[in-house]
Amino acid sequence: SMKTTWVALLALLSLSALQALAAPHAVAGIDITTRSRVQYTCDGGKTVTASYLNARNGQGFAVLRVKGKTMLFVDTLSASGARYVAGHYVWWTRGPGATLYDEMTGENAPPMLANCRSRTLLQR
Repeated sequence: SMKTTWVALLALLSLSALQALAAPHAVAGIDITTRSRVQYTCDGGKTVTASYLNARNGQGFAVLRVKGKTMLFVDTLSASGARYVAGHYVWWTRGPGATLYDEMTGENAPPMLANCRSRTLLQR
């Protein structure tokens, strides 16, 4: 009947919505091979957690909360360390250290987060 079809369709939609929620780092065609979460302590006692995702195609991503919003940073070419960009924000890591810049504030402006040092590393 028509009612049975609608119920089945709604159940299917709910299932796909749940699957999407269960895999928050899934993007069509991007196969994430490694994930790690790193906690940093920065100047002024500020803390930030970065989740790093590395894809089979060689791309790298970082997920950070900036001004209360979760943002996806994409790696870009860098001579030293790893440079990740999300809009006008730049997250630059070198070894255990990292810095967050807002490129809208101008070249001589201080970073948003400076002298961040990693504390823990959880990888899976």
